[in-house]
Order: sequence, then structure tokens, then C-alpha cells
Amino acid sequence: MQNQALDISVVIPAFNEENRIFKSLEAIDTYLSSKNLRYEIIVVDDGSTDNTSSIVEKFCKTHSKVFYTTYGRNMGKGYAVRQGVNNSKGDFVLFSDADLSTPIEEMEKLIEAIKSGYDISIGSRALSDSEIIVSQPFYRKTMGKIFNILVRLLIFGGIKDTQCGFKCFTETAAKEIFRKCKINGFSFDVEALLIGKKLGFKIKDVPVQWLNSPESRVHPVKHSLTMIKELLQIRWNEMRGLYK
Repeated sequence: MQNQALDISVVIPAFNEENRIFKSLEAIDTYLSSKNLRYEIIVVDDGSTDNTSSIVEKFCKTHSKVFYTTYGRNMGKGYAVRQGVNNSKGDFVLFSDADLSTPIEEMEKLIEAIKSGYDISIGSRALSDSEIIVSQPFYRKTMGKIFNILVRLLIFGGIKDTQCGFKCFTETAAKEIFRKCKINGFSFDVEALLIGKKLGFKIKDVPVQWLNSPESRVHPVKHSLTMIKELLQIRWNEMRGLYK
């Protein structure tokens, strides 16, 4: 990683992304370069079994601000994001899904929210100003609504969309929050936001553009059940005082 001060770190968790990681990295690097930002892009390979690693490593050789790290086996999206955040150097820390379901240009909205006084800004698909260009299938939207209800019942209310994979933090908020995170799976977003609330960080929902990817890595049944189990674990961790 770079040693000099950076404006922003973009963390990208990746698992078997050979079909789209090159295009996404090219888009992110081109955009950040055009803004004359001091930046780094950290790709965290979550134990991919396809050609993701070779594609990213080749990209890194010709793009000095892109970095690749892996730990050899699949640990979960939450674990991958945590590794990237812990290694980040930017004043802002953004994590984005590898498929760029939220275009990287939407980053400006999240940074603007933080500059206005918030510590955390999260992309939301559920606000009136959100622009859903390609919608999820009906069953995914239904399962998302059920998950959000469970979040409100078990963890906290006030955030309409905890699972959009596009969130930005100040460096201080990112490091303090993810140091305390324990959930490795897809419910890590809920845990991170809960910790942020407990630490007194100000959170802003930001409407963003969003395009559903047909190659989603979230299995509608298996991962949904795991995410519910993770919510119960988060609730148990909170009751035990592990997030203080």
C-alpha cells in the first residue's frame, strides 16, 4: 500500500469475479484519476477459485494505485471488507461491490454528505430520490423487505436500506468501527452500522443510482438463512456488550 497521505481508499471485496472485475477496476481507476485525487483501490480476493486473482494481479502491474490482497480461502464478504478497511490509508474509505451495481460516480454524493458533517454515508435504494435503473427480481425484493423488517425488530430502526453495497466512512469512523466488527458474512453491514450508532457517529442515507446485477453472489435461500442467523448473533453480541 502507499505510504503518503491519500484522499480516498476504495475497497472492493471480490469472490469469483473474473467476468466483470477488469471492467469495474478500469472504470473506478479512470474515474478517480480524472478527479485528480490521491487514491488507492484495494481489491480483497475472498478465496476466488476462478481467474480473478490473475486478472487483478495483471491489472495491478499497469496501474500503480491498485493493490491486490488475498488470504487463500473464502471467508465471507464481511471478512473481506474488514481486511481492506484495516489496510486502507485514505481520509475517506469507500467500499463498493465488484459489479458496480451503484456506479462509482455516485461516490460524489456520499463524500458530499460526509463533508456536510456526517461520519458515515450509505447508498440507499429505498429513498424517494433513489434511481433504480434495473430492478431486482420480485423474490429478491420481497426477501429484502423481510430482512429489513427483521433488522428493525432485532437491531435498530431508522435506516431503510442497510444492504446496498456502497458505503463511505471517514477514516476515523472506518477504523474504529471495523476494528470491532465480528460478522464475516453478508449481514456485516448491519453490524457496522450498529457499532457506528453506538460509537456516536452520524449516519446519512443517500439516494443513489442502482442497477441489479444478474450475476448476484447472494443465494436467495442459503444466504438469507445465514443472514438471519447473523442478525441473531449481532443481537447476542450487543447484549453481551461486545460493541462498546
